[in-house]
Amino acid sequence: MASAPPRYKRILLKLSGEALQGTQGYGIEARVLDTLADEIRELVDLGVEVAMVIGGGNIFRGLQAAARGMDRASADYMGMLATMLNSLALQDALERKGVYTRVLSAIAMQELAEPYIRRRAIRHLEKARVVIFGAGTGNPYFTTDTAAALRAMEMHAEVLLKATRVDGVYDKDPEKHPDAQRFECLSYFDVLARGLDVMDGTAISLCKENRLPIIVFNMLVKGNIRRVVFGEPLGTLVSPDGEAR
Repeated sequence: MASAPPRYKRILLKLSGEALQGTQGYGIEARVLDTLADEIRELVDLGVEVAMVIGGGNIFRGLQAAARGMDRASADYMGMLATMLNSLALQDALERKGVYTRVLSAIAMQELAEPYIRRRAIRHLEKARVVIFGAGTGNPYFTTDTAAALRAMEMHAEVLLKATRVDGVYDKDPEKHPDAQRFECLSYFDVLARGLDVMDGTAISLCKENRLPIIVFNMLVKGNIRRVVFGEPLGTLVSPDGEAR
């Protein structure tokens, strides 16, 4: 009997920069990058079209620098450069495994990456290339969460997958509170009204306006990305009605 096809044909995978640092506490851990590349290659081999947005917090966090007195716009542009370092590292890891990959930058870096052009990005996906969107939205004061929501909409992604270090959305920080309760499903309104740490408010509002589902799950468990793409009920689903899958 043939196995079931993936539930989602085109996805936007949002990774935090911290996810790439592994146990080092800073920078990029080669083991994490290699494992991630293997999982993405498996999706591509299954016919899933993969777009990605990666944060830069493992290298530089603009908000923290701004809190220490740096000009916010300057700090955010430095954060965009950090996302490009991560994007290029992941591109290299994927291409070493035979996965055709393109990095598209929201700010001009013609020697390193293609400029972001929506139709070109969609064409890359149609040709089974992994597309990594670097430099956020290209504008200060916007997070990579917002960039992920925006690019997901522009690419007509079927779902936004938010890969984190925990297995979903909790009512409080599970790393600090052992009694924290995990939500299996939430509506966009629930997330905004409760101030839950899913994505920033702008990103949630964009997804709400366009009815784009978000799945928050633990990327540190090997195979979880594939499981989510195949529709297994992992993590927390944020959807228009907040009903169970």
